[in-house]
Formats: sequence, structure tokens, C-alpha cells
Amino acid sequence: MKQLIIILFLVVIGCRNETKSDEEIDETVYDMWGDFTQVHPEFKKDELPESWYFHDNKEDANRLADLVMKGKKKASSGLYLWYKEANADLPKAGTKSIITNFDGTAQAIIKITKVDTIPFNQISKEYAAMDMGTNIEPLKKWKKAHWDFFANTMKQGGNEPTEKILVVCERFETIWPKKQ
Repeated sequence: MKQLIIILFLVVIGCRNETKSDEEIDETVYDMWGDFTQVHPEFKKDELPESWYFHDNKEDANRLADLVMKGKKKASSGLYLWYKEANADLPKAGTKSIITNFDGTAQAIIKITKVDTIPFNQISKEYAAMDMGTNIEPLKKWKKAHWDFFANTMKQGGNEPTEKILVVCERFETIWPKKQ
């Protein structure tokens, strides 16, 4: 059961893919970080940030990466329960990540600006719009998409979702878009 929880955690924290070895990381990730540190030499000594894609399928991963590059998607959500069960630290403001498409090609560098833990039933329309990348019924869309995803994975781990489940809400800014 504990292994299932850890696997689910790796899959669902922001719908990120699993950690890759150096051989599995696409060359574009290194290139993007190199370009970024060339312009921002104060980060040259920093380690290469984690690279990952949103969601668990190609269509959504690529669509969400595109929304990040367009500056429309500015947030990501995961369940507090997954962090707790995996004994993992919550994300921290200032952390950088390289967002890729589903195939691992670097698309943008983001930096977390704020992290909150909020009950599911208290997510705001403004936050939902930032996470969904749209202003058209963002809260309704956020609740549907996230409830379905959270409930399914919680049930697989033997937990029952409630409207009061805690959501880790990461706000971020795109600090380096892919060069077009």
C-alpha cells in the first residue's frame, strides 16, 4: 500500500512525470538552462532544475505547456495527502522547474512564487483561472477536472475524498519561455 501511495504521489504532484536519469533528460532541457544562465549568470552555479510535464497524457501535457508559454497557466495543484503520505516537503517559493512537452522537449522555465494549502471547497475563482489558464467558468472547470482526478487516485489508495480535502496550490511565473 505504501508503494502505491508513493507511486501515486510521483504521478500526481502537479501531474508531473517521474524523475529522469541524466541519460533520459532531453538535450533541450540542458540547452534551455544554459541559455537562461547565460543571460542570468547569477544562477550558473545552481543545479539543473527538475524537468517535468503537466498531466498524464500527451494531449493535456502539450496543451498545458502551451498555456504556460503563453502566460495563461500560472498555477498548479496537488493534494496535501500525497505529500504527507510520501513524507515529502511541500514546494517552496523560489524553486525553479523546466516545463517540457509530453515528449520531454523543454518549453519554459517557471519559478514558484507562492504556495498555499487550501481546502478543496475554498478554492477561489481567481486561483482556478490561474491553474486552468482560462477565464471561462474557471472554478467549475477546475472543480470538475481536479475532483475527478483527486477522487480517482485517492480511491486507488484506499481513501475517500471529501469537499474539505487539502489542496497544495502552487502559484508560479514563467521566467524563461521557449524561443520561437
